[in-house]
Parts: sequence; structure tokens; C-alpha cells
Amino acid sequence: MGNCCRSPAAVAREDVKSSNYSGNDHGRKDKYSAGNKQKQITVLTDVKKENVEERYLVDRELGRGEFGITYLCIDRSSRELLACKSISKRKLRTAVDVEDVRREVAIMKHLPQNSSIVSFKEACEDENAVHLVMELCEGGELFDRIVARGHYTERAAAAVTRTIVEVVQLCHKHGVIHRDLKPENFLFANKKENSPLKAIDFGLSIFFKPGEKFSEIVGSPYYMAPEVLKRNYGPEIDIWSAGVILYILLCGVPPFWAESEQGVAQAILRGAIDFKREPWPSISEGAKNLVRQMLEADPKLRLSAKQVLEHPWLQNAKKAPNVPLGDVVKSRLKQFSMMNRFKRKALRVIADFLSNEEVGDLKEMFNKIDTNNDGIVSVEELKAGLKLNSQLAESEVQMLIEAIDTNGKGTLDYGEFIAISLHLQRMANDEHLHKAFSYFDKDGNGYIEPDELRDALMEDGADDCTNVANDIFQEVDTDKDGRISFEEFAAMMKTGTDWRKASRHYSRGRFNSLSVKLMKDGSINLGNE
Repeated sequence: MGNCCRSPAAVAREDVKSSNYSGNDHGRKDKYSAGNKQKQITVLTDVKKENVEERYLVDRELGRGEFGITYLCIDRSSRELLACKSISKRKLRTAVDVEDVRREVAIMKHLPQNSSIVSFKEACEDENAVHLVMELCEGGELFDRIVARGHYTERAAAAVTRTIVEVVQLCHKHGVIHRDLKPENFLFANKKENSPLKAIDFGLSIFFKPGEKFSEIVGSPYYMAPEVLKRNYGPEIDIWSAGVILYILLCGVPPFWAESEQGVAQAILRGAIDFKREPWPSISEGAKNLVRQMLEADPKLRLSAKQVLEHPWLQNAKKAPNVPLGDVVKSRLKQFSMMNRFKRKALRVIADFLSNEEVGDLKEMFNKIDTNNDGIVSVEELKAGLKLNSQLAESEVQMLIEAIDTNGKGTLDYGEFIAISLHLQRMANDEHLHKAFSYFDKDGNGYIEPDELRDALMEDGADDCTNVANDIFQEVDTDKDGRISFEEFAAMMKTGTDWRKASRHYSRGRFNSLSVKLMKDGSINLGNE
């Protein structure tokens, strides 16, 4: 990927002109009044501010996410090759964002050195960004390695599963729930055939105590445990997510899938696992038994990490069938991986358009709704705001009201209001979807052509994208005219995509476009925004 001479510090200097967050205030109105000069935010209180480039030579861009850009960097003293994840402070708009970064650093420092977890070197901070310096993993993503192999077997799937569950065991032993286990969060350390597989992202992880329960909806929808949707969960959710990954490793598709996010949630809550489609009839009973026990709906009955590692199928992994699972599985894995890549890239494009101007508009809206000037918004003020402010659609107000109903406080402060409103703008604003669509529609003819999609996927470092681009077209091009219209693109973005995972404060789940309510008769009612 290009941009070899743009350092994180340089990008941050370009990117950060002002901050809308004062650092330690959750919404007092006077802190956010127009024209009030903001104090420079400090994220990490235990490190001195310094220029990261004084200690590291920063090279080319390796990857890009919602908050940060990851660069190749070189330790000037030891000449060691490392990775530097630089998080722009301009993107840390709320107290939740800042706390998430602090917790990510704390967890990476807390977890012990292990061959299955990317090693953390240090955190640096300057005026414009926080920089996390860590071990460089240059062997590629999990699925990319699998589909590149000519011989992919049940035995190989067992080896990958062992590594993932060992990471879970280590996290749980040290009081950490990962909360976002998915294939994209595992990279190979190098390009060697026997390269170790490493967990790389702890941005949604959280500390826990025995018996402690959490209610935030977090993670990615395909990998989400049913108790997450019910807002009452503990560390057992990581085993469920690992079970979903194992299912995908064995057959190439997720166990719980649907045409909409509500459909995915319904499938997860129903918990019916399909072992009839190919290649399941030819997969060993031991593998299927382990999948069933990892995807046990009752977390009390679900296997622990220790029990998974003691399961006969993993204990005897070297004796697992070494027969290729077939081209259909590899083809499914590649398509699944590429579709995720397509959506992730589109979400990054959309994120770039969430400018400070838009946050400024939301600030003005908050000030108008907060009629008693106390820095918080009640349900009554919100409902009155709908009548006074045409910018708020009724569905948006309903979503804000649901957030008030579920956060336990009966109000929304400024940071919470911004977080949910940005989520609404991100996924419901056709203007942003049009801008993302235009990124792929290079010739501006109103359609994404196969070669345009292929070239965009190749920009992210993917190889041999022609066949996969064609497969994606078969799925997204619903009218079968050989091109993707805006309507088809928008449907893809709103179908089975991450519910609010493009940003940590949406992933924290305090504000949910998907509302899961337990009814008096014990049934579950799913509502949307």
C-alpha cells in the first residue's frame, strides 16, 4: 500500500486542527459552547508527550481503521522493524472514545508476553495523536493464508482453532474478555509456512471480575453470542465467537446468517446449526461435537477455554483428517473475506466524511434541545426537539429515546448524544453512502464495474481478486446487469453489515440500532431504529 513517506505525526498534523472533546468532561454545556477554545486533550496520563519520529523512523502505511493508521516503523536505536498504530485525537470525539484508547493500552500492557498475541512495545503521545508501537506481523490475514494454500484440511482448521482458544484462555486467566474475536483480528507473524498466528486487536476488550456481567452490545454481528444480544454476558462470549470461527473454518460460511441485521440476530437467538450442507457430511463427528458445545446457547453449559483445549478433537489434532475440505470451502472463505474487505473499505471512506463541521452542527442541535442548559437531554426535551428541529427524523428521535431507556440514567449527555447521532449519520445518511459509492465508481458513470471493484480490493493488498470480484458481483448485483448500482451498493451496506462496529463508541453498544427486548412471556422482540 502506498503513502510510504507520510508519517503518523505528519498525518495527524494535517488531520487535527481542533478537538471537540475537552478530555475529562462528559457533557457540561459550557465546555461545548460555540467559540469556546478547547483545552488540548491528554489521553495517556502516565507517558510524557514526545515526537514519535525522534525514536522511530516511520515508513509506509500498512493498514487503516476508523480511528488510526498503522505504519511500518523502525526503532532508530535497535533497527528493529515494528508496527505503529497512530490514533488521531481528532477522531476521539467523546469520553467513551478516550476511555477505550486508555483501556486498550492498559490491557496490552497487562497481558503477558505470549507467542499467540502481538507483543506490545510502548505507547507514545504527542499533541495530535496517540501512537501504539508493537510487534510487526507481515504474514497476512488468517483467511488470506488459508485460501492461498493448495491443501486445506480439517487438521489445519484444528491447529488454527487451538491458537485462537489459547488466546481466549490467556485473556480469561488474566481477567480480560476480548469481546471482538473474528478472523480479521488474527495475523500471521511472517510469510513462512509455520508462522505463528497472533491476535492483534484489543480495542474492544475489557477487564472483568469473576461473576461480573456486562450489557454493552459489542463485537461483530456474525460472531455475537446470544447473551450479548440479551445484554447480560460474561467471558463465555469469547468461546461462542471462537466456535463461529471454527464453523467458518470448516465450511466457509457463518453458522448464523440472514439478509438483514435483524435476521442475523434472530438466527443467533434461534441457534439452529446447519450440519447438512457440504462439506459437513464428510467432516468428523469430533469436529461437529466441538462446534455444538462451543455454540451452546446457555453460557453456563458452554465449554470453557480449558475444556475446549481438552476436547478429543483438539487433543488429537494431528490425527484429524488430512483430506482437503474441497474447493467449495476455499471459494466460500475467499468470498466471505473479500466481502468483509469491501464493506470495511466503504466504511472507512464514509468515516472520512464525518467532519468537524458535522459535529459542530450536532453541537448546535444539542444546545437547542437542551432547553434548561444543564448539559444533558431528557426524553421530554428530546420529544420537544423533534417538533422544533426538522433535522431530526422521527426514527432518529426514537433511537435516541431507546438509548435513554437502556442506559439506565434516563438522560443522554453531550458525548452520548454525539455518539449515537454520528452513528445515525454514518449508516442512514444517503449522502455519505453516495460519497463511498463514488470512491469505487472511478469513471463516474453511476455504477461500480467489475474492474473497479477488483482494483479497489487490490489496493488493500489482496491478490488475484478477479474471481472473487466476480463472486461478489453475483451476490450484490441483484438485477444481474453486470454492474452494481447505488441502490444495490446501499442494500449491501445495510445488509448483514456491522451494526455499529465502524467506530469504538458505537461498538460499546450504549446506543443500539438493534433493540432486543425480553417480553413478559419470555419471548424476544427485535426492533430496529
